[in-house]
Amino acid sequence: MKKLYFIILTFFLCYTTIGQTTQNAWIRINQVGYLPQSQKVGVWVSKNEEKVTIFSLIDVLTKKVVFQSSQIQQFGKYASFQSAARLNFSKFTQQGTYYLQVGQTKSPIFRINADVYEGSADFVLKYMRQQRSGYNPFLKDSCHKADGFIVYHPDKQKDSTHLDVSGGWHDASDYLQYVTTSANAIFQMMFAYQENPEVYTDKHDAWGNLGKNGIPDILDEAKWGLDWLVKMNPAKHEFYNQLADDRDHRGLRLPNKDLTKYATNQGLGRPVYFITGKPQGFKYKNRTTGVSSTVGKFASAFALGHQLFQSYYPAFAKQLKEKAIDAYQFGKEFPGVSQTAPGGAPYFYEEDNWVDDMELAATQLSNVLTERKIVDEAATFGRQEPTTPWMGADTARHYQWYPFVNLGHYFLAKNTTQKTYSKEFKQYLESGIEKVFQRGKNTPFLNGVPFVWCSNNYVSGLITQLVLYRKLTKSTKYMEMEAAMRDWLLGCNPWGTSMICGYPSAGISPQDPHSAFTHLYNYKIDGGLVDGPVYGSIWNKLIGITLYQPDEYAQFQSDLVVYHDDYGDYSTDEPTMDGTASLSFLLSHYEKEGLSQTNSKTEKESGGIIRMNTDEKKIYLAFTGHEFNDGGEVIANVLDKHHIKANFFFTGDFYRNPAFKTTIEKLIAQKNYVGCHSDKHLLYAPWTNRDSLIINKEQFTTDLQQNYDALAKFGVQAKQAQYFMPPYEWYNQTIVDWTKQAGLTLVNYTGGTSSNADYTTPDMPNYKSSEQIFQRILEYETSQAKGLNGFILLTHIGVSPERKDKFYDRLDELIQVLKAKGYSFAKFE
Repeated sequence: MKKLYFIILTFFLCYTTIGQTTQNAWIRINQVGYLPQSQKVGVWVSKNEEKVTIFSLIDVLTKKVVFQSSQIQQFGKYASFQSAARLNFSKFTQQGTYYLQVGQTKSPIFRINADVYEGSADFVLKYMRQQRSGYNPFLKDSCHKADGFIVYHPDKQKDSTHLDVSGGWHDASDYLQYVTTSANAIFQMMFAYQENPEVYTDKHDAWGNLGKNGIPDILDEAKWGLDWLVKMNPAKHEFYNQLADDRDHRGLRLPNKDLTKYATNQGLGRPVYFITGKPQGFKYKNRTTGVSSTVGKFASAFALGHQLFQSYYPAFAKQLKEKAIDAYQFGKEFPGVSQTAPGGAPYFYEEDNWVDDMELAATQLSNVLTERKIVDEAATFGRQEPTTPWMGADTARHYQWYPFVNLGHYFLAKNTTQKTYSKEFKQYLESGIEKVFQRGKNTPFLNGVPFVWCSNNYVSGLITQLVLYRKLTKSTKYMEMEAAMRDWLLGCNPWGTSMICGYPSAGISPQDPHSAFTHLYNYKIDGGLVDGPVYGSIWNKLIGITLYQPDEYAQFQSDLVVYHDDYGDYSTDEPTMDGTASLSFLLSHYEKEGLSQTNSKTEKESGGIIRMNTDEKKIYLAFTGHEFNDGGEVIANVLDKHHIKANFFFTGDFYRNPAFKTTIEKLIAQKNYVGCHSDKHLLYAPWTNRDSLIINKEQFTTDLQQNYDALAKFGVQAKQAQYFMPPYEWYNQTIVDWTKQAGLTLVNYTGGTSSNADYTTPDMPNYKSSEQIFQRILEYETSQAKGLNGFILLTHIGVSPERKDKFYDRLDELIQVLKAKGYSFAKFE
């Protein structure tokens, strides 16, 4: 069983060497993996001056070289490395699990598969729900219920009075809230759904709690934000820009423990800033010149919300239309930027552009009002800023050019009724991309984004523009750049880490982000996109940064750029709400691309296959075994009688039991599928908290290796047994990801028939007799539209002697009945 041992050892070691100083070269890859039909490039980096002459792609299950190339793009010194090279294996499209190798240097294991992005679009919503203000579904508690009291209102009778603005999202790991970022986040999520609706699921209700409500979760999240925007615009021409200020920065606490007081007579209420169109702030002032940058964002979010929510909330959608029109008109009356208000520190969102916001607002209103003049107005705004000014620049002030992608250009470019606009704005999109391309083309990661605060948000915006440009023009000119930017966020960067907390679960991602949730309580903040690397010159000048732990990435830091996975580094390791929302489009796009590259029609739960193709009238009989084998001979004889194959998943203890040897050999000789079920029948996750784990990766991989080692003694190698059924049929997404990293596929039974209850004994509260199980199977078959098509029907090869009523004694009868209904029986291939 040396092959699987090598796989697991490599799998484990590849993710535990990031801080070892004895290593001088590394290969960075996209840890999520690659779609079969996509650009696939690894980046080799070295502390030495050397060149790569050849690289290999190796199948982890067979150890065979499946692709080799000497066509390598070489680079000299970059960041902390003396040499680098791009290893392009895009021509290789076969699905599987692999690693790259240059000399003795191996990459982490990765997958090529159409499903690598499956679930990613919904994954980032975890962070958005966790950021909710008002009711917080993660904490199952409410916070900031007293928000807020008005400041800067021109009517002194209204100033300092209460205005209900509870809700929305906290901006980052502090608890301030801004329309600037919130409205953009809302639009980004709605845009992602508008473009790629088929990838989004409904697993949560409007409050963010588990439970379907008939509305895709991403629209529930957008609606949560829109409800807050409505509160921040309580009347015509009355708009508010932000909630709270940097007095929030008075200590670490969870939001439901926030006792910060902003005024002696306002209780726990926080100040809500009226938009005046003039500079605001107390110790420091912003440079506000008008209202358009903020109210333009109100208008675009309201207008798109009107389009998407008419079928779900018609009265609400009508209200959004009226508010969108008012916001757009107000923005035209008082052009200029409305920056956020600083307090005791000189940090604020220094947005200096507004025509992009009004352009986007006009494109959305043109869909609502269908007036030609609004399209013309959108074009007029758009021509004033052909490319977003950060593109091609080497620096920018904090959020100076925001949003980081101008979606207004995209909507004008796709406007086929106005072909002159379409051509013109496609050129603008390309011009911006080209500027960034020129800055990055001579670097090994092709990254031409300025490494300023929140550089990952710039990368996300750039990927969005690249995808949309490719979609509009069908051009492949920037495909490698697009892939490089995508891969940068997912691990192909100098530090070899994903920039999304908890994603992928089997790889390296931020573990110690700047967040009270993780730092105080060790709560995971899955899905959050951290700020990302900054120039060394910026990092050295920031106020209040102290690393709390030894820097595991010390050997990868440079004067050019730094990144720390450390709570103390708020500049590179703090997740942001708007940055996370900006992932929605690009992840949903790649997830959709994956769907287009597969013929698979399997059903999944938590990433594991729970049903095969429902278009085929095939049933997959599955049997698990650990302690007992009393039904083995009966089952084997029934299968022989009917000339059918089935699927068996046994533990290592089962394979090692000498009393079971004859049964195992007979099942293999019959050419049934015989695979693994863990070595010691471990429980991976607690029954009451499926998303957590009670084993670690090393325990999982060691146990798995021992299971396959036991199977190999019967002549069955891992390549022949790639489907794995977890013990207790209980798992989560992390277990699925670990399984995939080992080159295997996790399958589980299809629920609904209680067939898996054939082990129960009469003294158990969940006891089911064989007759009950038999009838439930037949009732399910007749009551469901797809019947038992693709069904993974699980029972046990043996059960406790205390159960006298053995269901395997009904197997012959069951097969006869199902055959008569037209079903055939299949095994996993």
